[in-house]
Amino acid sequence: MATRSKIIEIAIAIHDGTKVIDTYETLINPETYIPAAITNLTGITQAMVADAPKFYEVAKKIVEITEKTIFVAHNVRFDYSFVREEFRRLGFAYSRRQLCTVRLSRSTFPGLPSYSLSNLIKHFKLPCSSRHRAMGDVEATVVLFEKILAKETSTEDLDQMVNLGVKESLLPKNISLEQLHELPEECGVYYLHDEAGDVVYVGKSINIKKRVMEHFAKVTEKARKLQQYVDDISFEITGSELVALLFESYEIKRIRPLVNRAQRRRFFPYVIYQYINEAGYLCLDISKPTSKVRAGLKIVAEYPKTGSARGYLKRAVELFQLCPLYCNLEKSSQPCFNYHLKKCVGACIEEEAADDYNERAQEAIDYLATVFEEDFFVIDRGRTNTEKSVVLVEQGNYKGFGYIEEEDMNGVEALRDAIQTKQGNPETAKIIRRFLAGKHKAKVLRIGS
Repeated sequence: MATRSKIIEIAIAIHDGTKVIDTYETLINPETYIPAAITNLTGITQAMVADAPKFYEVAKKIVEITEKTIFVAHNVRFDYSFVREEFRRLGFAYSRRQLCTVRLSRSTFPGLPSYSLSNLIKHFKLPCSSRHRAMGDVEATVVLFEKILAKETSTEDLDQMVNLGVKESLLPKNISLEQLHELPEECGVYYLHDEAGDVVYVGKSINIKKRVMEHFAKVTEKARKLQQYVDDISFEITGSELVALLFESYEIKRIRPLVNRAQRRRFFPYVIYQYINEAGYLCLDISKPTSKVRAGLKIVAEYPKTGSARGYLKRAVELFQLCPLYCNLEKSSQPCFNYHLKKCVGACIEEEAADDYNERAQEAIDYLATVFEEDFFVIDRGRTNTEKSVVLVEQGNYKGFGYIEEEDMNGVEALRDAIQTKQGNPETAKIIRRFLAGKHKAKVLRIGS
């Protein structure tokens, strides 16, 4: 992973489409221990890099030599991520168009058993002075690239890959490919504006440039609307994907853009709420309450449609063996239908004690709930290498997010002071829950624990 690793050698060959016109190579002192597996693979030892320049000492040279070029590599996402991460640590946003010789090889030379660089070197007898050393791999990739260029049928593939499938003819009249390529390859929220400057679409992505280009590469009804309306693009870098998700949801509710369909509703009108009946059993029901009535309900979850609420409630009944009568999914003075199927333990005829039933009903409520039972911060990556993003959940609800320098993270109050209050909505708790349930490197700091 680029975020956990450092570059120990870099090699660059500048190609003008016909031949190599310049080269640059150097070992890099990573200022950290080189794992034995890397030394075994590359032959590069700690002693070899001891007197080599550090990355920040060659960064300017790399920027200058690669200015206005396309970053070509075998498995370009891998190599590019390491270079971009090194620049990110320096607080610099390194961005270049990219071209992958793995993908190009597959389309230009179909039917080969493998498209790894090692196997392509063997298959095409490509020159390689030293495999797994930077310039050796570059030499082989250059010759492979020239073989691809020699195939006339690959020209269209090149354009498609460099421009991520975007055709200039599909772009809005005042949006150029150059403008799209200048967008950051960072995580954040982006805004598509019309001619009057009004926002017609808000989106989020871990790679703003790639996501915006995808909008204009598609031939869909939404893409047609964007082609018709979009006149300018702006963005906000968030660093954290969780912050991007929360901020996108907030902005869609605030702006209500013309082309956004998802998340435009400010409040979900249908709710599942809980109450205790006269026999002491914990019951659930669906309602579309007025604001006044809503304030007096013990709401479990909110939904955009009654069908959604009913679907989730039915699922909870199945998972936790609840009684459909006590969830108001059936109306009867007799035992519920599930009792006859042995899917209800008999709360509806008081065969099951209220305490036993209520324990499962509470588990169902926890399953359905869109609020949190504890207070906590989510601490994630920030917009720079020395910054962290902070999301606050307090009193069961999302309160907002902010940013703080790592050196200023001195306790709960410092984190709380960094928070900019943002109004939550029915999606925010779901966004946070989904994020925390997934694979991420964010830290959860429980308040009061």
